Amino acid sequence: MASQKLATLYNELQRAFDARPSDLKKCGTLLAQLKVGLIEAGLLIPQGETNLHDLVVARDILEIGVFWSIRAKDVPSFDRYFSQLHTFYTDFRSSLPPSKREFAVRGLNLIRLLTQNRIADFHTTLESLPLPADEINTNPYIRHPVNLERWLMEGSYSKVWNAREEAPAEEYKFFVDSLMGTIRNEIASCEESAYDSLPLKDAATLLFFPSQSGLLVFAQQRGWQVDLTAGMITFAKKNDEQVEIPTQKLIAANLAYARELEQIV
Repeated sequence: MASQKLATLYNELQRAFDARPSDLKKCGTLLAQLKVGLIEAGLLIPQGETNLHDLVVARDILEIGVFWSIRAKDVPSFDRYFSQLHTFYTDFRSSLPPSKREFAVRGLNLIRLLTQNRIADFHTTLESLPLPADEINTNPYIRHPVNLERWLMEGSYSKVWNAREEAPAEEYKFFVDSLMGTIRNEIASCEESAYDSLPLKDAATLLFFPSQSGLLVFAQQRGWQVDLTAGMITFAKKNDEQVEIPTQKLIAANLAYARELEQIV
């Protein structure tokens, strides 16, 4: 793809992405074409001597791809774009001008690790950030996932829920919602074990549902029985599996083992 055409597509991508609301369909089409162009130009995985302006453009395209992926709710695409950005953020860090989106992207990746329950990777990634330790709590994009991880470890789920409104960028809310989905399922499992039933109002509060409609959808997914007239939820009980122990075979095996020991002695 000629450099002029690549530049034209890049300008179109910026306009589509910056539109309010973003034209997600057009962005997806343009990103696919631009990635082909970056491959042909040797810019997707740059090696050796490369024009710095071209590297900045390539980095910008991939960063837009990260945010587009979240807005399009395409998590595998987010993972790919972030992986492709790694070279620009590490190998070319000293030669490229700083990116205004870098720490927003890195913060999104940290929350992504939390949604996957990859706590060890979260801390390894956090320690490898090109930030002084005293700036981790002052950078809003990094402070947010750090707080989320701490509250998750403390079991302070209400703080995780409230953190959605404190997100430093709209894209962060997508992963916070994903975290809340995981938290809700954990709380629901505890409720099923601890209670036979609960009032709808209490269940909604415990599960952080601001409206009854969300709770009813969740209850249907969990197989709970809902009595709207009585305002109660009855939890589905899972039958304990009966495991048959082969008593006679175990006794016979132990006796045979004992006889062998006697012969050895």
